[in-house]
Amino acid sequence: MDSPEVTFTLAYLVFAVCFVFTPNEFHSAGLTVQNLLSGWLGSEDAAFVSYHLRRTAATLLCHSLLPLGYYVGMCCAASEKRLYSPSHAPEAWQLFLLLAVTLPSVASILIYYWSQDQWTCHPLARTLALYALPQSGWQAVAASINTEFRRIDKFATGVPGARVIVTDTWVMKVTTYRVHVAQQQDVHLTVTESRQHELSPDSNLPVQLLTICVVSASPSVQPFDIRTAQDHDLVSTWLPASPLLALGAELDRIWRAM
Repeated sequence: MDSPEVTFTLAYLVFAVCFVFTPNEFHSAGLTVQNLLSGWLGSEDAAFVSYHLRRTAATLLCHSLLPLGYYVGMCCAASEKRLYSPSHAPEAWQLFLLLAVTLPSVASILIYYWSQDQWTCHPLARTLALYALPQSGWQAVAASINTEFRRIDKFATGVPGARVIVTDTWVMKVTTYRVHVAQQQDVHLTVTESRQHELSPDSNLPVQLLTICVVSASPSVQPFDIRTAQDHDLVSTWLPASPLLALGAELDRIWRAM
């Protein structure tokens, strides 16, 4: 029979992986940073930018606490190691505890830096500042994104850790620790990878999965990748009557060139 130490290690490893990558079962059970801290994060629909400023910071801190949580759990699962008294614990565990304490400490310092001057130092705020007019700040750009995100004529797809959102003006990719933002009129799309899958679960037909690099005309804006299937219904979903047509047409041109 497995010892309590091994059993706890395996169970905690499964929990940590699921907490970081959040499968559907964890989403259904509400075991996500977004759900556990929903009162502090607020509503994504009401204030998209503010929500993700807080969400990325909270996610970084929560994930950095996982090693420390494992150490605390091992204090009970392996009491004979005397981990509750670090000075008497084995040297390897002392080093692990040092790492487990250092990670959230560094994360806390980084988050404190981000939050200065109403989150002006956050990577998302710094990206938005690149699009701000000289007489305004990144908050004005954030207000514009918030307004467009609340509209029903936006396009959103993807899993929670890699969502792609397209509004009238913006192309955004929401990941676990970051939100990539680019202005539609400034972006250039390049196919960087193409994979052929035999069957699509929706149509039972072969489907081609594309990885498209979104590159802004501004060198200060970091490029990012979006992944999508070669499905022309996607282009029509992006509302041909709106400015999204230009982006949809560009995707259509790329697909036809494959």
